[in-house]
Amino acid sequence: MSEQTTAERELAELLVESLNLEDIAPSAIDPEAPLFNTGLGLDSIDALELSLAISKKYGLQLRSDNEENRKIFASLRALSEYVQQHRAA
Repeated sequence: MSEQTTAERELAELLVESLNLEDIAPSAIDPEAPLFNTGLGLDSIDALELSLAISKKYGLQLRSDNEENRKIFASLRALSEYVQQHRAA
């Protein structure tokens, strides 16, 4: 498992909180593992919840019609990099 960066840890905590994943420690989320299907097993409803939480915390709109969503939500690392690049200053 790769080591989480500070930004990834913060996002992992938001993910666990917003999706009520009580049985998963934020530090246990592999930043390179898939968030959906085989990885954490999240679904499209989770993606919506997570998008809302990210919007509130970072002032960043994640649109459902964005063709990049599959890449953006591929892993904690990919999501964190996207948030860091696009978050409101």
